Amino acid sequence: MFTVVDLFSGAGGMSYGFHAHPAFQLVGAVDAQRGKPTSTTGIECNLTYEANMGLRPLERDLGKITGAELRAAVGKPTVLISCAPCTGFSRTNSANHLVDDRRNSLVSRSAEFVAALEPEIFLMENARELIRGNFSHHYASLEASLKRLGYAVSGEVHRLDRFGLPQIRERALVIASRRPLRTLGELWSGIRLNPEAVTVRRAIGHVAEDEAHVAPGFSDPITKKRLAMIPRDGGSWADLRSVRGGLAVMTPAMRRYLAAGDLGSHPDVYGRLAWDKPAVTIKRECAHVGNGRYSHPEEHRLCTVRELAILQGFPRDYRFVARSLSNMYRHVGDAVPPLISYQLAGLCAWMLGGERPSPREMVLPKTSLRARDLTPYAASSRRRSPPPTSSARA
Repeated sequence: MFTVVDLFSGAGGMSYGFHAHPAFQLVGAVDAQRGKPTSTTGIECNLTYEANMGLRPLERDLGKITGAELRAAVGKPTVLISCAPCTGFSRTNSANHLVDDRRNSLVSRSAEFVAALEPEIFLMENARELIRGNFSHHYASLEASLKRLGYAVSGEVHRLDRFGLPQIRERALVIASRRPLRTLGELWSGIRLNPEAVTVRRAIGHVAEDEAHVAPGFSDPITKKRLAMIPRDGGSWADLRSVRGGLAVMTPAMRRYLAAGDLGSHPDVYGRLAWDKPAVTIKRECAHVGNGRYSHPEEHRLCTVRELAILQGFPRDYRFVARSLSNMYRHVGDAVPPLISYQLAGLCAWMLGGERPSPREMVLPKTSLRARDLTPYAASSRRRSPPPTSSARA
């Protein structure tokens, strides 16, 4: 059995795919579980991680720990995961186009961890701007260091709905290997995906009641009234222009945008998901209807923790543990989708063992993706090119 260590492990989204795969054993995880500076409890992600993996992450600052200290704590794994924070790269924060966040240096520092732990395979997932953005020199530095250490490196930007996630989520994926290098595109080569598999309807049309199927109420009655007036199945705040009484429930910012003839840089706020489309990108601050298109397609409420977790590729029985509901939402929004990490585990098993997984072996149980959604076809019968993926591979 191959061993895995997960750095910046969060609530376990990346780890879980390996935990659920028979070829791997998790032997270590590290996360400082930092919340906002004003938070008194932190983000509490290690509680969720332990509840699902049965392994307590070390609460250490990976910006300060040395490679030797890390190796003494977690050993020498076959696979090392280091999903450094994406906050400083994400285009959601407009300042990231101008200011190089100090946390971005954790990307290139991951090469120090690789040098110390000497894994056969290294994985990193991050915002697409890691590779395409103004501060992509951090990725270039990581890539150069990994090559000097003897690894072949692939850096790609993917739309994850291509791989069965019911969400439009564009992310960078870095894979480095001492074995023959494989990519997610190669894993999916010759496989056709059922378009219905990535719809909101498939994912959350029927959700069983449990402790995570809960959403916060509205402290402001105007917010609830505003949401009730937004058209069902994909409506947004801009639709209030044509709804009787809609102008009266708009926020001052909405009225300013309308007066300027501009819907602003966040047109999805207060929006509803559409049943027959993938969800929008689920982000860390998804615990309020005003933070994005996170409202239920029909009901006048925010999607529950469980609903957003399913859209984020978590299995239906994944536990979320925290003292605050907002932290549970953050556990969901911060995560690498387990539906995808399970495929990455299969990809790593292919690189390590030489046998390509079958389509059935690419499907994480208890998620919205089903084995029958993946149909093999001969390369010669391809009628169209796969959805776009940009890559930098060496």
